[in-house]
Amino acid sequence: MPAQIRDRRAKRQRILVTPEGVALPLTIASRGARAGALMLDFLILMVSTVSLTVMMMFIGFGSLNGAVDEKLPGATEFIFVLWSLMWFIAWNGYFMFFEMGPRGATPGKRIVGVRVASRDGGRLVPEAIVARNLLRDIELFLPLVMLLSAPFGGGGAAGWAAFLWFLVFLLFPFFNKDSMRAGDLIAGTWVLEAPEQKLATTLSSEGAVGAGTSNVTGAQYRFGDEELSVYGEYELQTLERVLRDGRPQAIEAVAETICTKIGWNPGAGDERAFLESFYGQLRARLESDMRFGKRKLDKFS
Repeated sequence: MPAQIRDRRAKRQRILVTPEGVALPLTIASRGARAGALMLDFLILMVSTVSLTVMMMFIGFGSLNGAVDEKLPGATEFIFVLWSLMWFIAWNGYFMFFEMGPRGATPGKRIVGVRVASRDGGRLVPEAIVARNLLRDIELFLPLVMLLSAPFGGGGAAGWAAFLWFLVFLLFPFFNKDSMRAGDLIAGTWVLEAPEQKLATTLSSEGAVGAGTSNVTGAQYRFGDEELSVYGEYELQTLERVLRDGRPQAIEAVAETICTKIGWNPGAGDERAFLESFYGQLRARLESDMRFGKRKLDKFS
C-alpha cells in the first residue's frame, strides 16, 4: 500500500469503547465510499420502482378495456393509489428497512463495504435510523427539487437560496473529521468500513468452535441455555469483532467480562479458546431461536 494512501487511512482510524468497556479499533468510511454506496442505492431504488411502475401501467391500461369515458374506472384509480403508496414507502422505507437489519447496511453499503454504527458503541436503535434518514429529505431531496424547478419559474432568490442550502449540506461531511453528514450528527451515528470477511478462517486457530475443546489446555467448554441466554445478537457481533481483530488485551477483557457474567472461572491463558467456544455455541443458539420466531437483539431483550 503506498505511503500516501496508508497515511490517509490512518487519519480515519478510531477507537470505540463499547458499553462493556472493550476498546475496538475501527475505520471511518471514506467520503468516496459513502457517495458510491448512495449512488448504488439510488440505482437499485430507481430500477425497482420504475419496474413496478411499468407493471402497474400495464395492469391499469388493461383495466380500461377500451373505455373512452374521461372518468377513470375504479380499478385504475385503485392502482394509482397503490402506485403513490409504493413510491412513498420505497422512497422513505428503503434505507430504514435495511439499516435496521443486523448488518446495519443497505445493499449499496454492503457492496462497497461500509455500515452504519452508533457512535456511543451501543446497539443501533430504530430512533437513530429514522432520524438520520428523515433528514436526508432536508439535506438532499428538497434542495434538489428546488434547483431542478428553477428553470421552470423557480429561479431568482429562491433558486439561489436552494443552491446555498444544497451546498451547505453537500459540503458538511468535508468539515468534520468523521465525514458525518447532518443526519449522522443528529442521530448519533457514523458510517464505518465493514469489509466482508470469513469468520471461520479467523476462528480456525484454536479449533474450539466446532468441538468446544481447547487445543491449548485440553479443556472442554460446554455452555447451558441459562449461560447462553445472557447475551443477544449485538453482543455476538461485538464478540465477533474482538475475535477477528485478535488483540490479546481485548480478548482477555471480554473473556473476563463473560466469565463474571455467567459465573465461570476457567483460569488464565486460554481466553481465545474460551471465547471461540462461547461464540460458536451462542451463535448456534440464536440461530436456532430465530428459526422458531424468537429473536434476542441484545442482553436487555
